[in-house]
Amino acid sequence: MPKIAFLGAGSTVFARNVLGDCLLSEALRESEFALFDIDPQRLKDSEMMLNNLNRNTGGYGKIVAYTDRKAALRGADYVICAIQVGGYEPCTVTDFEVPKKYGLRQTIGDTLGIGGIFRALRTLPVFQEFARDIEEVCPDAWFLNYVNPMAILTGYMQRFTGVKTVGLCHSVQICVPRLLEGLGMSAENVQWKIAGINHMAWLLEVTRSGEDLYPEIKRRAAARTDKHDDMVRYEIMKQFGYYVTESSEHNAEYLPYFIKNRNPELIEAFNIPLDEYPRRCVAQIKGWEAMREELVENKDLTHTRTHEYGSYIMEAMETDVPYKIGGNVLNTGLITNLPREACVEVPCLVDASGVTPTYVGDLPEQLAALNRTNINVQLLTIEAFVTGKKEHVYHAAFLDPHTSAELTLDEIRALCDDMIAAHGDWLPKLR
Repeated sequence: MPKIAFLGAGSTVFARNVLGDCLLSEALRESEFALFDIDPQRLKDSEMMLNNLNRNTGGYGKIVAYTDRKAALRGADYVICAIQVGGYEPCTVTDFEVPKKYGLRQTIGDTLGIGGIFRALRTLPVFQEFARDIEEVCPDAWFLNYVNPMAILTGYMQRFTGVKTVGLCHSVQICVPRLLEGLGMSAENVQWKIAGINHMAWLLEVTRSGEDLYPEIKRRAAARTDKHDDMVRYEIMKQFGYYVTESSEHNAEYLPYFIKNRNPELIEAFNIPLDEYPRRCVAQIKGWEAMREELVENKDLTHTRTHEYGSYIMEAMETDVPYKIGGNVLNTGLITNLPREACVEVPCLVDASGVTPTYVGDLPEQLAALNRTNINVQLLTIEAFVTGKKEHVYHAAFLDPHTSAELTLDEIRALCDDMIAAHGDWLPKLR
């Protein structure tokens, strides 16, 4: 049976979701689940939780916690990655508070913008270490990346390491059901096609029994007058013609149109939750003790299989029964009007041969243009890390849509210098 290594296993809730799914799969339940985390208490919590869950689902699996990362990885067939470098404090706080001094506000700050750039820069060195270990002790393993900024980290692994990597995000599989639910439409027997980049992939087609649902979707979206959480995405669909996969709070900061100092009324008009990610972090930290009792100390813990792709991918590879995902892969001519160096999110077929992406062709040009504004930042952030050149950090920030809409070039340069100083040793050496 396979060995499944989990890097960042102290993410107890996520470990339950992905590894709990595996324990409910006949093809995976007898695996060795190798847990690794740099936080010994959170590692112990996850080990206890999974032992309880394993016992209550038949006791098929072998749960092993490791304090040595290379030992956890040795001989692994699959490596799941769910780490966060620098945590809420100090690094997320820095990502939000330093830009505020320049009047630059963010919502999530983990994928693009100043927050996304610096989250990537402190995470890429760790991914580089992971890649070296994987190449040494489990070179045939598949690396399933769940860490943001998805396109930057996954793209680096695909271009600059020998590790077989796919990036995974649940925004594709929940996109259409949640869109239709918000509009009072049934998702039964609905088919869709989604492609683009992570957090900015596009609902290109949505049909039921061959009928195009887009006209009715747009009619109902235009008729909504209530304040709701999808207002930015509705506006993007109105202006550019297509619905985008990731949430409004994310997309508000991927574009130059919504978070603007000179038009603060837009924040209210589009219901944009500034500083949303720090609020979530504080709430999660505060609520952990109550959650810990429910998850870790609950001898009767059970689980229902989730929609996360991880277990279904490993199951398909083990059984050779094909499974379709929305995966983040290198753009080897898949989306023809996006750069080949980009990491794109496209439909993929998974079976015993691995992950096979599908050809998409050209996106509608306005959608490709929006994607390219984000890809610019992604590629230059990777370039900054690979070359060690600080100037590429500036370039990435200069080209970020939200940052460049708010600040001058000199302000952006000064902000980057302040961020580099504030993050200190969390970042790679830049010259």
